[in-house]
Parts: sequence; structure tokens; C-alpha cells
Amino acid sequence: YYQKSLLHASIFIMRFMGIDYGTKRIGVALSDENGTLSFPKEIVLNDINTFKRLREIIKKENVEEIVVGESVDFKGKLNVLSARIEIFILELQEKFMLPVRKQKEFLTSVEARRYENNNHRQGRGPAVSGGKLNPSQAHSKIKQIKSGRIDAGAAALILQRYLDKINHSSRA
Repeated sequence: YYQKSLLHASIFIMRFMGIDYGTKRIGVALSDENGTLSFPKEIVLNDINTFKRLREIIKKENVEEIVVGESVDFKGKLNVLSARIEIFILELQEKFMLPVRKQKEFLTSVEARRYENNNHRQGRGPAVSGGKLNPSQAHSKIKQIKSGRIDAGAAALILQRYLDKINHSSRA
């Protein structure tokens, strides 16, 4: 009975996926089961395997809705990355048959970088693994880890803003 209840309960879990699109890396975040909080998940390289990896995450995490950051400039207007994001959104809709929403994003990477820098100063910075590295390799590795965290953190900020908006409007 217990296993049956767990299986039954897991069917009704709905998660949102947040995406911070970049030409090299795509930050991915997920919501909790209640759709109230977002958490950085990972970085997906923007390459030939992008949609394969996103499909794996969507399936494993029971994602039912995707939120993509809509890139705008300082005046709130669409910028040069916007056209690429629109194409990416169309591909998401076609490949996954899920609702894809847009959430305006402005300086989310800057905000995520600020949080990352605060965490690093408080001793929660990235750990460097992989054996002995010379100082240049260590710096490169730390920069790579931080970039990944920043992209995933930006995706979490985008998703959180969307969740706050829909949760606030459903209570009003």
C-alpha cells in the first residue's frame, strides 16, 4: 500500500523549468513540487546535445511547463539575443509539446553573479577538484564553475519571478 501511495502521489507532482538562454551555455532551474520556489539545477552546453539533455531533465523531473528568460536591454526593448531566444522557444514547443512562457529578464546574470561573489566571500565558493592543478588551471576551473553557477542562478531568478507572478495573481 505504501509503495502504491508513493507512486500515486508522484504522478501529481508538477514542476516548472526555468531557462536562461545563452549562445554557449543554457542555465537550467527547477521549481519545487508546489510551484512556489525555484532552485538552480545545472548548465547545459548549447550544442548538438542540448535538446537531448533537456528532454532527460524534463522526463526525470516531471516538468510540465517551461519558462524562458526574455532578454531585454536597459530600455526594456528586445535586444540582439531576442531573435535567437524566439527560435529556441519554437524548438522547445515543437520538441516537447509543453507550454513555454516568457519572463522578462533584466540583469539576472549580474544579480546571480552578486550572490555567487557573496557566497565565495563567506567560504561557500566552488571547490576545485581533479587532482593537482597549476595556478592558471585552477583559476580557469574556478571561472568555469562560477560561470555555470551564475547561468543556473540566473535561470532560478527568472523562474522565481515567474512563479511569484503567477502565485500572486492566483491569490488576488
